[in-house]
Amino acid sequence: MAILQRIFALIGLLSVAFLSVALYFDVQEMDKTEGGYEAPFEGVTGERIDWDSMDLTSTGLVRRGYVLNFIVNGTTGMISLEILGIPFEARKLSERAIVVHKPREAFIARGFSPEF
Repeated sequence: MAILQRIFALIGLLSVAFLSVALYFDVQEMDKTEGGYEAPFEGVTGERIDWDSMDLTSTGLVRRGYVLNFIVNGTTGMISLEILGIPFEARKLSERAIVVHKPREAFIARGFSPEF
């Protein structure tokens, strides 16, 4: 019985470790830019969001990760996070995100009418 408990404990520990690492990688992929946190949002370095690499849905664009999906509504600009299939509305796109990452232009090119 003790061996069985240790096996299940090891399986649980490994599962939590793998989920934690996957979640870390997914969060790191969201925004790879630094700087420009104050208006007029200049001096930004790093890689901006590649909207063309995201999957198109009926409501917007989604970047699929290992356990976390990053969803942006093409009309309202609402960001949602989907963790293991469970969606959570997070927040609207910030002014910095709109200026730096230019989602408005990306959504217009994909046929949406952004209101943000």
